Amino acid sequence: MKLAITTLDGGSAGEVELDDAIFGLEPRADILQRMVRWQLAKRQAGTHKVKNRGEIARTTKKVYRQKGTGNARHGSARVAQFRGGGRAFGPVVRSHAHDLPKKVRALALRHALSSKAQASSLIVVDDIVANEPKTKALRERFAKLDLTNALIIGGAELDVNFKLASRSIPNIDVLPIQGINVYDILRREKLVLTKAAVDALEARFK
Repeated sequence: MKLAITTLDGGSAGEVELDDAIFGLEPRADILQRMVRWQLAKRQAGTHKVKNRGEIARTTKKVYRQKGTGNARHGSARVAQFRGGGRAFGPVVRSHAHDLPKKVRALALRHALSSKAQASSLIVVDDIVANEPKTKALRERFAKLDLTNALIIGGAELDVNFKLASRSIPNIDVLPIQGINVYDILRREKLVLTKAAVDALEARFK
């Protein structure tokens, strides 16, 4: 698959041959869903916690006598029925992470890249650099490429001025190639890859 390389100013910078094994697959929604679910589950802190009846500091004396009061039979003031009692079946500290095979994760990334290529939402640029960290100037350059909601993937090192200028623009995410992931690809309308990022992806999947 051939794709034109553009500059951030909208000019032409040649062509690139994209590997069909990475960008030419038929996207499968089930694999993408499994990967997004795995990512979001792994991100959860799992620090929510309540006290159950065994953790409540309260007397163990019987509340009132068993019979003759007309009330329900209670033996402890620490149960969930009473104000200040423990929570029944409440959340506890735990990890929400679950296993997903490494091959499935690698396949999901290729399917995510292929879905953007298939939807004509993939743009390849020669490089992402800025002469100065000015957001206004970068917005004008993005307007030439119609970038209002995009994930931009650079090489191993990002240009400092570009990174500073882009971080206050809403719906624009900028990541180095090491940070590319399925969830961020799918949550943005367009995917912008630098030539260095394309080369790194092809080397990664060989």
